[in-house]
Amino acid sequence: MFRDMRRKKQLLSDEESYRILRNATNGVLALSGDDDYPYAVPISYVYHDGHIYMHSAVKGHKIDAINRNEKVSFCVVEKDEIVSEEFTTYFRSVIAFGKARLVEDMNEKIDILRILAAKYSPKETEESVAHEIDKSILHINVIDITIEHVTGKESIELVRMRK
Repeated sequence: MFRDMRRKKQLLSDEESYRILRNATNGVLALSGDDDYPYAVPISYVYHDGHIYMHSAVKGHKIDAINRNEKVSFCVVEKDEIVSEEFTTYFRSVIAFGKARLVEDMNEKIDILRILAAKYSPKETEESVAHEIDKSILHINVIDITIEHVTGKESIELVRMRK
């Protein structure tokens, strides 16, 4: 169903790919947008147990696109170093494919928002996190992407440096 990567020497292991997904703080969500135009939007997220979670406004382009077509991809770039004298970049990135859904269950939504808060506001108290969730929960959507396939890739130069 998913294509094999053409440059197999540059393929990152699943372990490395998931490490990058866990550690990065933003990525680009790609959806099927209006009039069949691709719609890609940068977004903060958290990876947790085979899922990518993010929050969103209640209405908008993202929500309309997910309601129309649940299939999405999500790309994270961990490294992007320009090496001008070599006319190249040293890069490391991951792309995940999956199906997105809007989380309807309020308890599940709260649990995911806590996971997001733990990543982006780790110094906040449980009380302040609970207060923020209570204040905003009716005005946001939570999106859950169940990952079906992940591919990580790095520049050939980085592959050579590992050896």
